[in-house]
Amino acid sequence: MATTTSITTTYAGENSGKIVAVALLSANTIEKGGITVMPNVKFRETVKRLDVGSVLADGSCDFTATSTISLTERAIEPKALQVNLQLCKDSFRSDWDAISMGYSAFDELPKTFADFLIGHVSEKVALKNEQNIWTGDKSNSGEFDGLTTLLALDADLPAANEIACTSAISDPATVVAELGKIVDAIPSALYGRDDLNIYVSQAVYKAYVRAMNTLGYVDKFNNQGHDAMVFDGIKLFVANGLTGSTAICTTVDNIFFGCGLQNDSNVVKVIDMADIDGSENVRIIMRMTGAVQYYNVEEIVTYGITNSAN
Repeated sequence: MATTTSITTTYAGENSGKIVAVALLSANTIEKGGITVMPNVKFRETVKRLDVGSVLADGSCDFTATSTISLTERAIEPKALQVNLQLCKDSFRSDWDAISMGYSAFDELPKTFADFLIGHVSEKVALKNEQNIWTGDKSNSGEFDGLTTLLALDADLPAANEIACTSAISDPATVVAELGKIVDAIPSALYGRDDLNIYVSQAVYKAYVRAMNTLGYVDKFNNQGHDAMVFDGIKLFVANGLTGSTAICTTVDNIFFGCGLQNDSNVVKVIDMADIDGSENVRIIMRMTGAVQYYNVEEIVTYGITNSAN
């Protein structure tokens, strides 16, 4: 008789938040600390932005206001997302059997077949979430507005902070000069911050490494590793969600990802259809929320992003 794999566990309630956290927070940008995470945003959260003018004035015996304070707001409203997926157990049983019997290089083995399927789907969610963080468009199903989408529509982005892609930054012959344009545009108040990054696509990063190799820095960069690459003293952060000849320069604390990891909208279920319709299908259901936003657009430099608002 053929081995029968049945799933009796339904993920929901307390466990669902943990699984959703794995799916959402495993995105490359989040996992490597490239963005600030705001968990447990139930519906909408308003971020206060305090802008203070010059605070120093000549001393006197009287109290005279020395500055102006401007209080503005930015709102983040995570979009509801879902996974409705049907998988055939036969398609995954051989892989699961190999892992469970120890024929695998995995250090942490999923305890059950359901865990194995959840892990498989969570990887796909994390990949999509990484893309959404940078280039998502909320008009598309399964996406929220990414950072490049928001910046392209923000009329408050200073013109001096917008660098046009006049030469392919992803070309090893020109990448150094183009990255230099980004550094030159960094506001003085931002330059030198410890958490300042130039977020680049894989194409740009590869071009930079190749350019450095051509200049004879092969051993130096091989020893540093990908997480230590810098340009003019500023870390190059590989944002897998960025594409082509695009880049963004800002600090980690200026961009943030909001989600609702512990609210009622988070649901994870694995439903074995064998007892329902006699099939070998398994349905996986996930419900979650996500969105991105930034605090100060004046502290962001963009490259290759056309701003249609100014």
